[in-house]
Amino acid sequence: QVQLVESGGGSVQAGGSLRLSCAAFGYSYSPYCMGWFRQAPGKEREGVAIIYTVDGTTYYPDILKGRFTISQDNAKNTLYLQMNSLKPEDTAMYYCAAEWRPHYCSDGYVFAGLFAYWGQGTQVTVSS
Repeated sequence: QVQLVESGGGSVQAGGSLRLSCAAFGYSYSPYCMGWFRQAPGKEREGVAIIYTVDGTTYYPDILKGRFTISQDNAKNTLYLQMNSLKPEDTAMYYCAAEWRPHYCSDGYVFAGLFAYWGQGTQVTVSS
């Protein structure tokens, strides 16, 4: 049974930085892709960053490019999200997710929120 556990959330001032971690357990082979998603009250869940585990290729929404960086440590089975220049609108619950189906890791689906496994989330609050 797959388990994903996020950590590293907290409260920061606008312009600050935060690094989230996601520890993964309970699988026999690596997911095809993993990602970070977020959801704020009253808003739809949105994709933040995706990484294709086989080669480390990353994908970001245009509005977040340059501020957020996703990375992985395969030896530690851990996923990271480095967030810089944080803005109040970044305030949300952040979730990591994993997917073993290549189709749902493809360009047309990676930010659709259909990943098979999800963590419980970690709260990020950015004050102005």
